[in-house]
Amino acid sequence: MWLFCYNLSMNFTELFGFTLDFILFALPIIIPILLIWWLFNLWVSFAREKFLSEQEHTLLKIVPPRDVFKTPAAMELFLNSLFQTGGESTPIDRFWKGKSRPSFSLEIASNEGKVNFYIWTRNDFAGYLQSQIFAQYPGIDVQEVKDYVEDIDYESGDYELFGVEYGLTEPDPVPIKTYVDYGLDKPSEEYEKVDPITATIEFLGSLGKKEFGWVQILVKAHKKEDKDPRSWFGKTDLWKDDAKDLIKEIRNDSLVEFDTGEEKNKVPMATKGQLNKIEAIERSVSKLPFDIGIRSVYVAEKDLFNPVNIGGLVGSFKQYGSLDLNGFKPSKTTSFDYFWEDVFGKKLKKSKKGMFKNFKNRAYFHLGKKKFILNSEELATIFHFPGTVAGTPSLERVQSVKQEAPSDLPI
Repeated sequence: MWLFCYNLSMNFTELFGFTLDFILFALPIIIPILLIWWLFNLWVSFAREKFLSEQEHTLLKIVPPRDVFKTPAAMELFLNSLFQTGGESTPIDRFWKGKSRPSFSLEIASNEGKVNFYIWTRNDFAGYLQSQIFAQYPGIDVQEVKDYVEDIDYESGDYELFGVEYGLTEPDPVPIKTYVDYGLDKPSEEYEKVDPITATIEFLGSLGKKEFGWVQILVKAHKKEDKDPRSWFGKTDLWKDDAKDLIKEIRNDSLVEFDTGEEKNKVPMATKGQLNKIEAIERSVSKLPFDIGIRSVYVAEKDLFNPVNIGGLVGSFKQYGSLDLNGFKPSKTTSFDYFWEDVFGKKLKKSKKGMFKNFKNRAYFHLGKKKFILNSEELATIFHFPGTVAGTPSLERVQSVKQEAPSDLPI
């Protein structure tokens, strides 16, 4: 026994000495590599911040016609124009110049109960987007306006705020309940329509004086840029890979084993729900995908802040969820569940200021926040112009159709 312990002690000593020798040998190699990697990431971050700060943006206010006869499919066609992948095609563009493909912000804002649609975009895309939206919605009014967020001086301390960022309840390839599921892909009488976006608009329209409710959907084209776990440097699209895995998993779950006495066989016996889910996933990945970040904020003067509206804000995306498919859930809020998470209240103040600042700057993707993926059909479901089924009187609409004068009109 003594000899065994002695040998074991010697083995530990030798192992420690070998490890120490290896560390001393590797340090001169590892430290420069780590330093170069750190400097590289620092430069990329600096270059990207510089590039983004140099971009000029504009806010387009969209006033839909009084009567919208188009289905949300028209909005889906327009949203396809946001699928812009250019500007970062080479490593020099991405890593040296800090360039990134354009991102956009689709917004529904209520300022003291007056509801409007907005699109935030780089200046060089403003004219293109206007032409694309005019093509789908004749008679629509598009104006370049001052940013409504600038009207609120949150730093003054006169306002209270609650903010929320959203995530998905299921993996990205599983779609939410879309306008197709609501039957809005087919023209029908207004009184027959069930439009899920009306719940959001009705809530926003119910806000009163000195109350503000804003919904922000940040969008950029999804690209094949995920690291492929099967190789060192390869890229893959995990969205489509996950879709294949999910479909395979559902099909495996549908297999039922039958014992015929001589042998056991597994036969696919998929339920209607399983078949519908497979069909929904396949339809989802067949359309253009977008990287998405969604946040909403409720701001009001301190003496008018109504906590009841927090529930309306958080629940303004529940109607897109389904037990069989996907849905939205809060991933971050400006609140804490337990008092010991923020004993002195400093974290809460910082969280609220950060939420307001990020909303104002439309900052999301370059902050490294967790994004998710929606396709064009899903995006058109949560952002489109409703018909008269949305009876909110404070939703601004064009009151008269704009048309060019006849060419033969006498002068």
